[in-house]
Amino acid sequence: MAEAVSAADAAPPVLVVCGVSGSGKTTVGRLLAQRLGWQFQEGDALHPPANIRKMASGQPLDDADRRPWLAAVARWIDGQCAAQMPGVITCSALKRAYRDALRAGRPQLRLLFLRAAEDAIAARLAGRQGHFMPAQLLHSQFQAQEQPGADEGVKVVDVAGRTPEQVAAAALDWLGARDGASRNR
Repeated sequence: MAEAVSAADAAPPVLVVCGVSGSGKTTVGRLLAQRLGWQFQEGDALHPPANIRKMASGQPLDDADRRPWLAAVARWIDGQCAAQMPGVITCSALKRAYRDALRAGRPQLRLLFLRAAEDAIAARLAGRQGHFMPAQLLHSQFQAQEQPGADEGVKVVDVAGRTPEQVAAAALDWLGARDGASRNR
């Protein structure tokens, strides 16, 4: 007799790479997607134009601003699941409520939280060019950020002093996939 397959086992995994601006979400997310052969989506590209204008003008987003963006991220995740395709998406997901909203009804979702001290991230941002979010908003992200609790099942990786390749390797170990071999966990 065949074993019953749970919804989490049947759906392909989707990985959300989380953290403050400058933590390496895009770099690590692209690396993971490439190594796993999964589709990649830059979460910042899903921000409504009003959010981008607000951040570019030096104003931090509030919960009301983030609501439509988080809904767009959730729609992308749901689209991947409906198409039975694994994927990697970036999303700061700074607060537990945001992570909970993304996880709701999505047992195949995995969250990778990239962490470092504010001064380490500020040093990274000082050299970054071409991004709409100015470095002066970093402090507001750290103020809003809630570290994942042990009960959330979020993989937290300290990125300070680690290369993107080392961070990706830690994530691949956690996902149970190495050297481009993906497993649906």
